[in-house]
Amino acid sequence: MAEVSSSVKTPLIPDHREFDGETIPSQRGIWRGGDVIEEAKLQLWLAGPLIAVSLLQYSLQVTSVMFVGHLGELALSSASMASSFASVTGFSVLLGMGSALETLCGQAYGAKQYHMLGVHMQRAMLTLLAVSIPLAVIWFYTSTILMALGQDHEISAEAGTFNRWMIPSLFAYSLLQCLNRFLQTQNNVFPMMISSGVTALLHIVVCWALCFKFGLGNKGAALAICISNWVNVVLLACYVQFSSACKNTWTGFSEEALNDIVSFVKLAISSAIMICFEYWSFEMVVLLSGLLPNPKLETSVLSIRQRYHILNTCWMVYMISVGLGSAISTRVSNELGAGQPQGAQLALRVMTAMALLEGAGIATATVLVRFVWGKLYSNENEVIVYVARMMPLLAVSDFLDGFQCVLSGAARGCGWQNLCVVINLGAYYVVGIPAAGLWMGIICGLLVQVTALVAVNLCTDWHEEATKAANSVQSTVLAIDKAT
Repeated sequence: MAEVSSSVKTPLIPDHREFDGETIPSQRGIWRGGDVIEEAKLQLWLAGPLIAVSLLQYSLQVTSVMFVGHLGELALSSASMASSFASVTGFSVLLGMGSALETLCGQAYGAKQYHMLGVHMQRAMLTLLAVSIPLAVIWFYTSTILMALGQDHEISAEAGTFNRWMIPSLFAYSLLQCLNRFLQTQNNVFPMMISSGVTALLHIVVCWALCFKFGLGNKGAALAICISNWVNVVLLACYVQFSSACKNTWTGFSEEALNDIVSFVKLAISSAIMICFEYWSFEMVVLLSGLLPNPKLETSVLSIRQRYHILNTCWMVYMISVGLGSAISTRVSNELGAGQPQGAQLALRVMTAMALLEGAGIATATVLVRFVWGKLYSNENEVIVYVARMMPLLAVSDFLDGFQCVLSGAARGCGWQNLCVVINLGAYYVVGIPAAGLWMGIICGLLVQVTALVAVNLCTDWHEEATKAANSVQSTVLAIDKAT
């Protein structure tokens, strides 16, 4: 503990005049064109691999559902329903809780308290693995829950089978979120991209073999997701353990992770609610599509397929925004932890400009391909027409999503999860969906969310945020030092 104690005595804020909890560190000065260019390069270097990681990891479920689609209409619809249910009750919860590390690890890395990244990651692993147990119970009773909610019995039964076979992936996904954030917040993103790429390629082979070679059908598609997620975990764990790039941030398992775990749980819960309020609004489109006036199976199948294809398109585009949000979260948390509020503000402005350009480009492309996109999913004219009709709404949604993902990422970097919980709740479930229904309600919710986040950022005192971040890191280190 001598090393930790000495690090506490070292000022957490570089290039400081004086730091006593009131004053703030010296600043970089007026932004110059070169600063903006360098910041843009750094963010592209971060965002590119993070976008790839988001797309590749999301592709596991998409690939499995595509293979299941060759097994028949009922199998496809049940797998679509199961995937949406799994996202609502499992993956989104763990993703949200893991995002708490973007605040804690990011600020600790910026403050050069490198050993704290490993401590925070261990806390997160213990917490997320514990939470995965009750989530696994929910997945086990997927069919019962869906039937109780009024879904078609045949589709619900098949969806329940799919999710039961996918239960082991919950625990792998928990560890994967922790490893991803651990590496992301120290700007070490290329190993994540390589690992995700290898896993995605392997998943195609495994999924084909289990579904068709061994005749497991939709069970094989679910099991393939489990195997692939565990492969990704093993690859990243080996990298963290043996790579010299992590020698300062990962020093092995420590009892320090058990100290003050309640503080992490509180932040993780807020992070999970923040993410879930947004993700759930999208997944409700598929889950509610089974609640139709016409109880015939064929009608339910077509409705679920139509909405799943639209939602799948939406999520794939959304993964680009997720990558941008993760990049700005890392930049903002690193800069605030380092006591550079002006650097955090510059990072946010540069990324906002990039997000607006990305959103405009994606929205334009979405409108241009609206008449052919549906043909990628189905040959049925009803599905193609439905997709074409919905694409303009998706274009608006994609544009707003890119903007809000960046603002939400900056909020996670600052540790504003509690505030974002209130904003997301009000935007989607008080204003958006009740006022305008599902698809239009989501767009209204996005508009309210973006407006609120812009207002918050415009009113932010970034010097104060840097002071808070430095105090938070310092108090955490001191608490661990005292406890040990």
